[in-house]
Amino acid sequence: MATTSSLLLSTLFLHSPPPPPSSSRFSNASFFIPSPRSLSLYPVRSKRCLRILSKLPLDDTDNDACPLLPRLSAAAVKPFLLLCTSVALSFSLFAASPAVESAAAFVVTTPRKLQTDELATVRLFQENTPSVVYITNLAVRQDAFTLDVLEVPQGSGSGFVWDKQGHIVTNYHVIRGASDLRVTLADQTTYDAKVVGFDQDKDVAVLRIDAPKDKLRPIPVGVSADLLVGQKVFAIGNPFGLDHTLTTGVISGLRREISSAATGRPIQDVIQTDAAINPGNSGGPLLDSSGTLIGINTAIYSPSGASSGVGFSIPVDTVGGIVDQLVRFGKVTRPILGIKFAPDQSVEQLGVSGVLVLDAPPTGPAGKAGLQSTKRDGYGRLILGDIITSVNGTKVTNGSDLYRILDQCKVGDEVTVEVLRGDHKEKISVTLEPKPDET
Repeated sequence: MATTSSLLLSTLFLHSPPPPPSSSRFSNASFFIPSPRSLSLYPVRSKRCLRILSKLPLDDTDNDACPLLPRLSAAAVKPFLLLCTSVALSFSLFAASPAVESAAAFVVTTPRKLQTDELATVRLFQENTPSVVYITNLAVRQDAFTLDVLEVPQGSGSGFVWDKQGHIVTNYHVIRGASDLRVTLADQTTYDAKVVGFDQDKDVAVLRIDAPKDKLRPIPVGVSADLLVGQKVFAIGNPFGLDHTLTTGVISGLRREISSAATGRPIQDVIQTDAAINPGNSGGPLLDSSGTLIGINTAIYSPSGASSGVGFSIPVDTVGGIVDQLVRFGKVTRPILGIKFAPDQSVEQLGVSGVLVLDAPPTGPAGKAGLQSTKRDGYGRLILGDIITSVNGTKVTNGSDLYRILDQCKVGDEVTVEVLRGDHKEKISVTLEPKPDET
């Protein structure tokens, strides 16, 4: 750049027009400064002038050979060239300084700058990842040829650390049918897990591992009662076996209802989100923007089995009470009527509204109270049992309505059940009993 700028500056002075006709020579102290317009007057022979200027001192012959130059003596040309050289050198140093700085900036890259929301997301992931675990469901299989008993993985899912005592919370369907369970922490250490208890109706299970307390980081528990649609959420899990994957989205809906995969019992107040939830995310935490737990990722709505933008999470307010009971008692005490009822579609085909009692064992609460089961007479004709139409004055149109009412009751409560028996209605008092232990 220095050479180029010097050449340009020298050419600027060499393209000066001849002096006015009134004077044939300049004095040693005065020079003619060309204007920008005058630079285009003599566009040729500049190379010849450069060649002539390189032969110092100049004589009259050289001056005659370059008509662009004023008639200068050798004593006048030397100061002129000295001035040109000084200006060109100063300009080249000034122009070269930014070029050096720009080159240095090009070679040395600056640190990546993130936006405020990006920094918050990165911080949330880094702080909560140690609380998320990877759960492997192992089943015992016997080889058909060697008859050897093998332990093979039959599924996997996610979970999170609940407390320093080693309790891990996940979905029940993640551990269903397992002969052994293994939990892998964020530092890739693996521990055998024992089932503390589970609730099939709400799809929640609690495991326990014997890990050092310094490796266990309980996840901060939040509140789900004050959630709003449009609120930003984050899901951390292990989809398709890819450990510790973060997906983001918003709350798409609240107070949804889904059915438990194990029992068909409805789960109320479920959170709907568009955060990508795939197989393997089940049991992982759903977090709000402050990094606190607001739900457990449990199900997706998708014909293909992959994420379709409709995922569901059990709210933490529901999970908290269930986990406390499982940790303390190893089971959830939930009241039941003690009946088996017909599918809703069958009742609709009969043209009635309510819950048709198929079986009411005499040892159960409903059987003790006198509810009648569906049976056949001596001729094989079907005699319908009682059809429950309301409980405690609340109308019952299907099985979900019945479950929803029972979820608000406690063991030992006495409820008034209104049934349709034949062509008349009756009211029967039933004392609710706890659900039998499940293994």
